Amino acid sequence: MWYTFIMEIRIRYFASLREIVGLNKETLSLPEGARVSDVRTLLLSHYPRLQPILERSACSVNHGYVSSETMLQTGDEIVFIPPVGGGSPGGPVAWSH
Repeated sequence: MWYTFIMEIRIRYFASLREIVGLNKETLSLPEGARVSDVRTLLLSHYPRLQPILERSACSVNHGYVSSETMLQTGDEIVFIPPVGGGSPGGPVAWSH
């Protein structure tokens, strides 16, 4: 007999992700052994408009940056950090008066 164990993780949304999803946070149920890449896939199936943002977002699990192949555990908190815009394409600009 085979059992699939389910784990729960917390996900927090910031900036443009929060605007699209309409939530600050939620709890996701995933099969044991799920990876960050599985969370991305799940989010895209529920929120397809996240595609361009998630492609360029970094990921943090429990306040540390991780790769998409990082395995998750029950109780983990995951945050996708969207890219930050702004600045100058040529680097810093010196202003003179």
